[in-house]
Amino acid sequence: MKIALGLGCDRNTPLATVKAAIDQALALCQASLDDVNAVASIDLKADEPALLQLAAEQGWNIRFYPAQELAQVDVPNPSETVRKHTGTPSVSEAAALLAAQPNTPNTPNTPDKTNLIIEKHRHRGLDGRNATVSIARIPE
Repeated sequence: MKIALGLGCDRNTPLATVKAAIDQALALCQASLDDVNAVASIDLKADEPALLQLAAEQGWNIRFYPAQELAQVDVPNPSETVRKHTGTPSVSEAAALLAAQPNTPNTPNTPDKTNLIIEKHRHRGLDGRNATVSIARIPE
C-alpha cells in the first residue's frame, strides 16, 4: 500500500514528538515508513525544524501547500481553532488528501476523502507540544 502523510504541529515541536505521532498513526493502519510515498503540510511549516530534519533523515520531499488550497479540501474533521491559527480548517487531513492525488493528466483535482485511512491522529508529547498526522491511501 502506498500512503501519503499529512503533518501538522505546534511551532518548534521536537522531532521526537513528531516521530512518535507518525509511528502511532502508522501502527493504527498497519503501515510502515516504507509505505510512505508522499508527505505534506501547510506552507507556514516550510521552516519547521522537526519537519525538515525528519524529511532529511527519511529522504522525503515534503510538499507545503498554502492555506487557501488546503481550505478547499473537504475533510471529515474541520476545526475552527486550526482556521484561526492557520487560515484553513484543516492542515493534516487536507495535506494528506492533496498529497495522495495521482499526478496524472485527466485526473480530477478534487481529493476523495474516502482515501483518508487515518483521520487527524493527535499526539501530545512529554514536552507539551502537539503533532497531528493524517494518512491517505494513494490510489493505484
